[in-house]
Amino acid sequence: MTVSALSLLIASTAMPMPQPAALPIPVIYQQQAPAPTPPPGAGVTDPAPQTIPETPPPPPADTADAPPPATGDDIVVTGESRPPPGDPLEKVNEKSFEVVQAVDKAVVGPMADTYKDAVPGPVRKGLRNFLSNLGEPVNALNFLLQLKPGKAAETVGRFAINSTVGVAGIVDVAKRKPFNLPRRTNGFANTMGYYGVGSGPYFYLPLVGPTTLRDAVGDGLDRLVLPLAVGSPFNNPAYVIPAKVIDSLDSRAEYEAEVKQIRAQSDPYGAVRDVYLCRRQAEIDTLRGRETAPCVIGATKPGEDADGAADEAPAGAEAPPADAEADAG
Repeated sequence: MTVSALSLLIASTAMPMPQPAALPIPVIYQQQAPAPTPPPGAGVTDPAPQTIPETPPPPPADTADAPPPATGDDIVVTGESRPPPGDPLEKVNEKSFEVVQAVDKAVVGPMADTYKDAVPGPVRKGLRNFLSNLGEPVNALNFLLQLKPGKAAETVGRFAINSTVGVAGIVDVAKRKPFNLPRRTNGFANTMGYYGVGSGPYFYLPLVGPTTLRDAVGDGLDRLVLPLAVGSPFNNPAYVIPAKVIDSLDSRAEYEAEVKQIRAQSDPYGAVRDVYLCRRQAEIDTLRGRETAPCVIGATKPGEDADGAADEAPAGAEAPPADAEADAG
């Protein structure tokens, strides 16, 4: 705000007044005593100069890694990073993954290599077919629950043909001509996903590998069908444990290339999680009649509502099955 300077002019004008007659008035002048003079030689002491300490300037800040200054249009967000959706226990799962990796490199991997070298390929394939054939009743049951009687009938036919002509399922005769009945995996986790049950949180568990809450519940129900419906030997640990060990070693040996591909990723844990959830979602979409894209290791991201699905995945560029990932990561 500007302040104007004002000039005040005072003009005094007086008319000449007649002076009275001058009278002799005595005037007395009082002279002030002169100020005392300091004695010679006494100087005036100047005040001592004050010394102000100099503060060294602060060292220059390292702005190499500093973020650019925020402007009025920027939104600055601070805080700890959060785990991705679907994996709220990422830190715990990643530690479990690292432990499994260490065990696999020290024990499981060498055992799988020994198993592959010691057991001829046709024998390993026969054992694989035998164990897969035992899962056909569960596959057929879940196709019925999904209201797919045609696929359920084909699965029952596969089981009957392979259990008889295929010598207890050791030879997969049903997939050949004239039958042409391919194996289709299914399970209670698939059925729950088919009817809209969400996958729930993701877990990486020792001896299990990658899974979700829904898949863990569904797989548990799958394993109860034969022990409850048939009984022995499927409820006998003397059968169950060796069968699981052989199945795990065989899966680990068959998917050695995929295991190496996973370990070559910059984030192996994330690669396993993403391709597992992608494969599960793809299997659920297939049951619903939707088109799916292949789930390639290191190039997949799970969907926003990733659902779980089947028990195994085809070989090639796709992810290894859950059993192989459980042993290798």
